[in-house]
Amino acid sequence: MRAKRYGRCGTWLVLGFLLLLTAPTHPPGPPFLTPTATDTSVPAIGRAWPVGSRPTVLRGWEPPATAYGRGHRGVDLAAPPGSPVRAVAPGRVSFAGRVAGKGVVSVELTGTDLRTTYEPVTASVEKGAEVAAGEVVGTVEPTGSHCSTTCVHWGLRRGETYLDPLSLLPPWLLRRGPSRLLPVLDVPLP
Repeated sequence: MRAKRYGRCGTWLVLGFLLLLTAPTHPPGPPFLTPTATDTSVPAIGRAWPVGSRPTVLRGWEPPATAYGRGHRGVDLAAPPGSPVRAVAPGRVSFAGRVAGKGVVSVELTGTDLRTTYEPVTASVEKGAEVAAGEVVGTVEPTGSHCSTTCVHWGLRRGETYLDPLSLLPPWLLRRGPSRLLPVLDVPLP
């Protein structure tokens, strides 16, 4: 009698284990919000750096492993206080104000589902304003930066997913170009 009972229990354990192995890993429906849960492709529509012509990148984009994980959700660009901050691509200002004591400007990019943010910035535009690529949207604030020196934190989002803002820039804006040797005139040969 005991052998029958243990035999049935063993059968149920095996069936339960097989169901566990074949069960879906997540319930059907919207994907869990992670950096890789949605489309991460970004069109290179940028036509200007946010600050300067080729600013120093103080800290690059470090995508978090999960929606609330550690990481750096943007790029920090070196910029002295009072420097103009420009829209990278054309769009409409979706926010211009203060968040947690810092000036923030957000621009929804035309023809895309992307949004860029710039902080700490004293806004010179208002919500709803149309901006062109390279148009000044504010100036770098002297305080409020999380960098060791004054910088602008430049972010990019699609919905709730953070993306690498440098991917907005075409290769010709990212590279300095090849080194070239120029002729030296009026120098005697050794």
